Amino acid sequence: MHDDPSELDAAAWCELLDASPVPTPFLHPGWLAALHDSGSATADTGWTPVFLTVVDAQGSLQAACPLYLKAHSYGEYVFDWAWARALEEAGQPYYPKLLCAVPFTPVPGSRLLARSQEARAVLLAAMQQLARQHGLSSAHLLFMDEADRAAALAAGWQLRETVQFHWENRAPQPYADFAGFLASLQREKRKKIQQERRRVAEAGVTVSVRHGAAITPQDWDFFYACYAATYRAHHSNPYLTRDFFSRWAQALPQTPLLFIAERNGQRIASSLLVVDATRGVAWGRYWGSLEWVPCLHFELCYYAPIAWCIEQGLQRFEGGAQGEHKMARGLLPVRTWSAHWLAHPGLAEAVERFLARERQAIGAYVSELDDRNPFKPPAGGATDAE
Repeated sequence: MHDDPSELDAAAWCELLDASPVPTPFLHPGWLAALHDSGSATADTGWTPVFLTVVDAQGSLQAACPLYLKAHSYGEYVFDWAWARALEEAGQPYYPKLLCAVPFTPVPGSRLLARSQEARAVLLAAMQQLARQHGLSSAHLLFMDEADRAAALAAGWQLRETVQFHWENRAPQPYADFAGFLASLQREKRKKIQQERRRVAEAGVTVSVRHGAAITPQDWDFFYACYAATYRAHHSNPYLTRDFFSRWAQALPQTPLLFIAERNGQRIASSLLVVDATRGVAWGRYWGSLEWVPCLHFELCYYAPIAWCIEQGLQRFEGGAQGEHKMARGLLPVRTWSAHWLAHPGLAEAVERFLARERQAIGAYVSELDDRNPFKPPAGGATDAE
């Protein structure tokens, strides 16, 4: 156990990350350090780090994972508030709990960084042992990859499904441009997107792109004002501090991608993506606006990012958690997984019954979404005349 992740061997951690089935920048030591050192994910905000590592007899790192002692369930995006309420009504505390996740980041990927399934099993067993030793209610593993899911299933953890919406540069060959992407959609969906983009353009809005080192401190200041405005609009406070973005940009300079909207010479809105160009993936993360313009959210959060991904040859754009309205913009449903170990037998039994019903509902939901696929059938690939 490590209560100070900065003391870990960053090079050895990165080696494990790069060798994992689904590596993402969000488990890079630089990203995690930015969260901790900026005051965004700390004990004071309810995220106490207790990272786990597994070494062999020679001291070589075999497995590792980000682990937190959580005092609440905010910033997780897999909602267990009802479980907490049930246990507390039974007279037992639900918090603190153990959480293996990236704070504030509902991005699927490897969580148990390990050289083998045996090493993954050791991490899961260590979490259970830690929870029992300290009388904790539960341990949770969020937005995991298939290898993690297999290890959790073998360890007897309870599995939970959720649905996200991702865009792919579809086979049999990548889109040549945004017009090619539009041509692959059903006519109704294509017309809707064209109308929405036209409304933004007719409002006098232009969008510029900043990538990596081209993002200036002034750009970050403006983005943060937009980001904070989104939280204010929902009567809440931002999870991330302004300092986090500076630290992230310094640690992983090629990963930030910023879209900035202007009107009449004034900046009015912004959206932020994380990019892994090597693996051909971009993740939509945050957006905000200081001035309301119809359809600007769709432009900054979906259309401009998809156009950029096509131009750069990226294979996938993950639009973030929730929001079936994304389907009409060409993002399709993808199942994501979490795993849960609950110490109280009664709660575990009740949750298992709940999860069985929820899985059935998720299956029906995904089936319904599949019937609303926005793309043309494979045989109808010809481009409609406009």
